[in-house]
Amino acid sequence: MKDIKDLSAAEAAAELERIAAEMSKADIAYYQKDNPYLTDSQYDELKRRNEEIEKRFPRLIRSDSPSQKIGAPVLSAFKKVPHRFPMLSLGDVFSIDEVEDFVMSVKRFLNTSENIVFMAEPKIDGLSFSARYENGIFVLGATRGDGITGEDITENLKTIKEFPQRLNGIFPDVLEVRGEVYMKKSDFFALNKKYEAEGKKNFANPRNAAAGSLRQLDPKITAERNLSIFAYTWGEVSERVWNSQADFFNHLREWGFPTNPLNNLCADIREIENNFQHLMETRAALDYDIDGVVYKVNDIALQERLGFLTRTPRWAVAHKFPAEQAVTAINNIRIQVGRTGALTPVADLEPVNVGGVIVSHATLHNEDEIKRKDIRIGDSVIIQRAGDVIPQVVRVLTDKRPADSKEFIFPDKCPVCGAHAIREEDEAVRRCTGGLSCPAQAKERIIHFVSREGFDIAGLGSSIIEDFYNEGILHNPADIFTLEERNDGSLFAHQKSSVLHLEQREGWGKKSVENLFKAINAKRTISMPRFIYALGIRQVGTATARLLAKHYGRFEKFMTEMKNKETGPLVTIDGIGPSMATDIVEFFQEEHNLNIIERLLKEVRVEEFIDDSAADSPLSGKTVVFTGTLQNLTRSEAKAAALKLGAKVAGSVSAKTDFVIIGADAGSKAAKARELGINILSEEDFLSMM
Repeated sequence: MKDIKDLSAAEAAAELERIAAEMSKADIAYYQKDNPYLTDSQYDELKRRNEEIEKRFPRLIRSDSPSQKIGAPVLSAFKKVPHRFPMLSLGDVFSIDEVEDFVMSVKRFLNTSENIVFMAEPKIDGLSFSARYENGIFVLGATRGDGITGEDITENLKTIKEFPQRLNGIFPDVLEVRGEVYMKKSDFFALNKKYEAEGKKNFANPRNAAAGSLRQLDPKITAERNLSIFAYTWGEVSERVWNSQADFFNHLREWGFPTNPLNNLCADIREIENNFQHLMETRAALDYDIDGVVYKVNDIALQERLGFLTRTPRWAVAHKFPAEQAVTAINNIRIQVGRTGALTPVADLEPVNVGGVIVSHATLHNEDEIKRKDIRIGDSVIIQRAGDVIPQVVRVLTDKRPADSKEFIFPDKCPVCGAHAIREEDEAVRRCTGGLSCPAQAKERIIHFVSREGFDIAGLGSSIIEDFYNEGILHNPADIFTLEERNDGSLFAHQKSSVLHLEQREGWGKKSVENLFKAINAKRTISMPRFIYALGIRQVGTATARLLAKHYGRFEKFMTEMKNKETGPLVTIDGIGPSMATDIVEFFQEEHNLNIIERLLKEVRVEEFIDDSAADSPLSGKTVVFTGTLQNLTRSEAKAAALKLGAKVAGSVSAKTDFVIIGADAGSKAAKARELGINILSEEDFLSMM
């Protein structure tokens, strides 16, 4: 991206047009659809670039510039509510130096060198509301909308338990209270757990859940969602009887509104910095999400002297947290056992919002990583997530370590089956030796079998598979295709007590069972690459499965050759080395695996592989890497499309990589591609190739 100081006027105009279009699309996704596709950091980066270009080229400021509007227009489904006083947004800063600049600008405007007291308020990550009261009675509620016009949510606000419909004490005849509707983390997790049990799509984070719940046309749905509020400012008022932010909060509590107990007066920049750092480090322990701190001049008379810029007040600013990092605590370290027996340490975290996603777990990779970073249960840690990378621990805050902390000892036995866990000399991973007699490996194998890249059977999620396995309903992947017969009793002519009767299970019903069987039967014909991948052979991913299918053509031919115990033919295939070849051949020497495959082949038909990749495709023979979040395709669909175009899909960037295809929130892979001078394609570029 070209540096702003090097832009010509024509380039600046084109860039402003691009940013305006992108941010308008992002605003609609965030404010109207409650389904943002840009992370906070990406949105903020666009916003800042727009502001910097406008500073250099003020004559190019567009009427649709992001600096000239707030939020997004209201949806037509809601009644429009004009705000008598606009609900303006705040300017953002991202460092303590910028906060200090803000404080100095306030002092310069007021022509004073004396310290000014600020009210520091945690910035709640929810949905703004406005509530109008006449003679103490609630009469009208609205969302922020575009700042000028909002949506009528009067009936929805009434369903929130904490929301006062009648004010207490002494109050102005007309009073408009503004604040934030949010969903507590505890209520968010409970809602998602309920949705998961019902087979519904989960919300990504509490903010989306709160916004989606408040903006319901049916208030009954809102009432079921356990929303909460914090009040923090006012709009129209017939008589203002408070002289400071602190005094206004006292009135709010008297009237019956909840206010944030962490609101804090700061007398100077040192107290502001300490307050910010404290909230940054303790935010994970809160039962609600905050994404920064808002600083407001406490004295209302000074606020009135300072006034407003075009769209933001001079007397307030929002100090945002770093979007992709957060501080939280490690509540536990547990060991997961995968389908290949690998023991992977996982940190159970105090849930925290990182870049718009609630993070409860982080990978610790392996025992060497735990030792290197000296990670312990009870530690406060900095975690990060970037692009498609699983959340990980960056470093431990050892100065906050509990006095009774103990070094974590990695187990040498499987925590599930008790078998020895050994570590080969050339591997970083320790593996359970229990094989498929280990319940964890057996369950993970079934989960892998039905995954999106494998048989992709809707309705068989990991929790259902775990229940079915524990109850003896599923022992291996082949059992999936006899579920319907076992459910209706056709396999048990003389053993009626063995009939499953899935429709009688809690949370199930006749329709859900029918849908499950329909999904299973739809996958009785499957492509050869998917079938090979679904078997769960160690080191065989989607790309290798396609290589094998392309080389052998028919599954029976592939299986026959693998039974010969020879790895030679495999290593002649470009992309398959000796280690991978050994794992593939060894898989087919295990009697248990052969029995499952034979049972599967009686239930499903594996299609003959036909290489329909275009010879003249620009990706034919090229190695590609995907990174970031794609908007129009799932990662699995994108990989499949690339393979169909004749490409090889790799998981990491190297000098051998030809193209890196980036989506939103692309991280280190994109940076490495730029460093190596590798061709970078946008998702749109890739779609045009398809």
